[in-house]
Amino acid sequence: MALIKSISGIRGTIGGVADQGLTPIDVVKFTSGFAMFIKQKQKKDNLTFVIGRDARISGEMVNHLAVGTLLGMGVNVIDTGLSTTPTVEMAVTMSNADGGIILTASHNPKEWNALKLLNEKGEFISAKDGEEVLRLGENPSEIQFSEVDKLGTYSQDSTFIKKHIDEILKLPLVDVDAIKNANFRVVVDAVNSTGGIAVPELLKTLGVSQITELFCTPNGQFPHNPEPLPEHLNDIIKTVVKEKSDVGFVVDPDVDRLAIVCEDGTCFGEEYTLVAIADYILQHKKGNTVSNLSSTRALRDVTEKHGGQYFASAVGEVNVVEMMKTHHAVIGGEGNGGVIYPELHYGRDALVAIALFLSHLAKSGKTCSQLRFDYPNYFISKNKIELETSMNVDAILEAVKEKYKNEKINTIDGVKIDFADEWVHLRKSNTEPIIRIYSESRTEAAAEHLAKKIMQDIQEIINH
Repeated sequence: MALIKSISGIRGTIGGVADQGLTPIDVVKFTSGFAMFIKQKQKKDNLTFVIGRDARISGEMVNHLAVGTLLGMGVNVIDTGLSTTPTVEMAVTMSNADGGIILTASHNPKEWNALKLLNEKGEFISAKDGEEVLRLGENPSEIQFSEVDKLGTYSQDSTFIKKHIDEILKLPLVDVDAIKNANFRVVVDAVNSTGGIAVPELLKTLGVSQITELFCTPNGQFPHNPEPLPEHLNDIIKTVVKEKSDVGFVVDPDVDRLAIVCEDGTCFGEEYTLVAIADYILQHKKGNTVSNLSSTRALRDVTEKHGGQYFASAVGEVNVVEMMKTHHAVIGGEGNGGVIYPELHYGRDALVAIALFLSHLAKSGKTCSQLRFDYPNYFISKNKIELETSMNVDAILEAVKEKYKNEKINTIDGVKIDFADEWVHLRKSNTEPIIRIYSESRTEAAAEHLAKKIMQDIQEIINH
């Protein structure tokens, strides 16, 4: 069993003992802590929260617990039911709510679930706020539940996916006519979660008439590992080729990440979802871009080609959003297929990503694989080095930094070393004694070689 309490939410495996898995006790504890925190922050009692969930098996159980707890805290609940993370984020602002909770463990396997916590802007709460929520959750004596006449009210509203799609269609750079005229054949893999509701509905509204649905029954029975990485996408790759489709779209269970399969069965590369969409946006609107330190350099190349400036943030959606606001970025996100388009909202959103990508593909007149060929080719290698629990990870990172002090170094999140044609990013895990090592170069072999070289350096530092 596992329970990970982080500033962005509470994530754990279902079952087991309280405080060691995501048990009913933990759900109640941290839901009430979050409600108490918002009450104190807003300095009012009559709060409204939006809640929604992905289709995982434990969703209904966790939903009942979270809703009941919020009502007990005197919070009025708008339950969107089966929904997507970006939809719930937008529903918070559409409803003028004081906060929101998304019940999803994102790309984690079926035994996981989580509470993702949103502020009144429909954005993930800050690190500082997250720490206070965790503190309150662990101190039940500070939680004040409501008296019987002041309990919250409950209502259901399943119209938000449609409202979300309507807002996407209003965006000037979503070209419905171009998409319609392209007569695309599209395959969708929604991993039997809520993308199975939202993605086909979006495609139909965009005028895509030939849709092949794979795993679009929202029953939480994930047919493969739900993280949209190439090694998990064999079914859609075969289907795209067999059906002679133009493109395949794969979303994770809560629909905030998008992976793309080309017409020839090659993977577009989840790092390149953001790159392609940024290229399209920047062709029509000059501006800056942001991604996190572990994302591909190709975004920087594309941004500079269009006369914009690229900025790298610490890893984590909250950090990307903060930097996007600081530098007035027109597009941003993360290299895991997470696209943030501020003209719609500040959250990773696979639905708006699909609409913008199809607009780009239609107007380019190219096949999906030809479009991918337009972008600089980089390869990322992801590794980790396991350490003894007694080791001082910060001291190890400091020693690596010292060794490469003549290179361009960024330390806002671990240590990133930028060489002329490649980079390496070292991050310590907050939950286990490991250093994650991300490296990128022009070839797969070069990226692997760089990672191995750094791992060797670390080994030498440890043995010294």
